Amino acid sequence: MFRRATASATVLAAAAAAALALTASAPAVAAPAATAPGFLAGTDLPPHPSSPWTQGKVTKGLPESAPFCLEGALPAAGSWHRAFGTDLDTGAVQVSVRTASDAAAAKLATALERKVAACAADWLRATPGGTASWQDYGPVRVEEGAHVYGVHTSIPDSEPGVHLYGIGRDGSTVTVVKWGQMGVLADAPVTAFKKTTTTAVHKLNP
Repeated sequence: MFRRATASATVLAAAAAAALALTASAPAVAAPAATAPGFLAGTDLPPHPSSPWTQGKVTKGLPESAPFCLEGALPAAGSWHRAFGTDLDTGAVQVSVRTASDAAAAKLATALERKVAACAADWLRATPGGTASWQDYGPVRVEEGAHVYGVHTSIPDSEPGVHLYGIGRDGSTVTVVKWGQMGVLADAPVTAFKKTTTTAVHKLNP
């Protein structure tokens, strides 16, 4: 009995060693690379009255300069961006982030909305002598939802600036579109920008 047990143990040990060797020599399976979400084209933005939109490449990571009002709010991991411009003073940028889960995306979208809603007050505290205001333009019905806001800032002896923000989510992917030009909130193309926001969310996961 003792000899049989010893032989069986020897066979089992050899089999285990062989399995370990195969495991060690097998190549590691890499995680699939995250693909870029779908992005707006220049023609999806509110039309400029005198200049066509130009669009940059969809680029991995965050823009070199964070969008106004969203400094420090967007995570670099899982992010992609595209910048847009015109020949005049109007510009835009879209940043999209693939998060780990629907819950993480919902949390990020909420944080971005709060950041924009607080932007005018935060800017005033940091800019003595300036004036600022903001407007909640309401939700947009698309996928898991989106929201549009406007922010206006001005300092003495300088042109005022107006910015629109569309923040939306499709599953675990969040996008924010920021549009800006010289002017005040009354100058902002809110209706057209809501269509832009809807298109941006629809394009996230084609």
